[in-house]
Amino acid sequence: MAHRGEPPEGPSENTPGGSEDEYRSLVFDESFVRAARLKEFSAQERIADHTPAVRSLPPRRFRAGSRAAIVLILLIALAFGTAVYMGLRHPYQAPVGRKVEPLRSTVIPLAPRGRVPGGTAADLLSRSPAAQYAKGVAGIDLPPTVRATANFSDNQVAMALATVKDYLVASSLDPDVLAGHTLRPVEKLLDPGQMAQFERSMHRPDDDGQHAPAGWLVRFDPAKVALAGPDIRVRGTLSYSEAGADTLEVVSDHTFTYTLRPAASGSQGAAGASLFIVRRELHFRFDREDLRLHRLELRSSYVQAGPQACPTDTAGVLRPLLAGQRATSGGPAGTDPYNTGRPTGTLCGTLVVSSPPTPAPRGSAVPPAEPSRGSHP
Repeated sequence: MAHRGEPPEGPSENTPGGSEDEYRSLVFDESFVRAARLKEFSAQERIADHTPAVRSLPPRRFRAGSRAAIVLILLIALAFGTAVYMGLRHPYQAPVGRKVEPLRSTVIPLAPRGRVPGGTAADLLSRSPAAQYAKGVAGIDLPPTVRATANFSDNQVAMALATVKDYLVASSLDPDVLAGHTLRPVEKLLDPGQMAQFERSMHRPDDDGQHAPAGWLVRFDPAKVALAGPDIRVRGTLSYSEAGADTLEVVSDHTFTYTLRPAASGSQGAAGASLFIVRRELHFRFDREDLRLHRLELRSSYVQAGPQACPTDTAGVLRPLLAGQRATSGGPAGTDPYNTGRPTGTLCGTLVVSSPPTPAPRGSAVPPAEPSRGSHP
């Protein structure tokens, strides 16, 4: 008789200790579990003889959310593939940005024929041609009529002229820029493509025609020179023209007259002032991006400044001769035309001031200053 827990036929003959291994033959591996998706019928369902006792469950269906996710993934893949295909097969190339060219500058010191005249700032200005020049910003006039060009509207032309005026004010009239205390008002108006050249010119100047600070701005040595007064006289013109369908050019030509004194005036007092004249002819270029961002590209700069000594170093700051000083008798440095290296000769001129205006009779009105003339196409 079989013991409790043993099969009726007794323990298995093939396994020792039959009762201990009675469940060894029942192996529920993973495939068996997956296949055992059966459902037992109820008693009512099993009444019919032809109905099996169990039936297979229907296959699991995807939920609506899973199906929508698959469709979305397929659409994204299709859109990405189409974009790649169109990018490879597109017949047009992306436009290439215009290359910003480096500034080319020429700085010419103007030497006086004798001693530099001195006096008070007001007296010197009244006896000079600058007596009829406008003061400061008022001397930088825009053309009286601003007209559209073939490819630029009148508003775009006006924006270019206004940007150039801001640059002239920052680089020629700002007291902090003139004294070498800051560069920010000038550099913020430059095209980023010229920033490396500008920084090199300010910190490592050279007279190579590209890195002279005077090509970019007017700057004096604050240890030697100071403004004798805020009254800076200005006269000049602005003109504009197209240089292509996407390029606008502006040319400025202005003369700035400063009253200077030694940084440590000492016993000279107010009578120790002298005049310093700087003529700047600048060529600017704008593309449409420059116009939109209120910035410019300075293409060329031609500067005459005096009184200075001819052999002076113009690579760094301007070095004015002050009241009572005279230029050295020696001329500019010699130039060897047989030397095929970089030219080393110094350009230099002689400062000749035109006849001052005749003083107005006492009690009569001083004639108004002649307005600056701006040209246009």
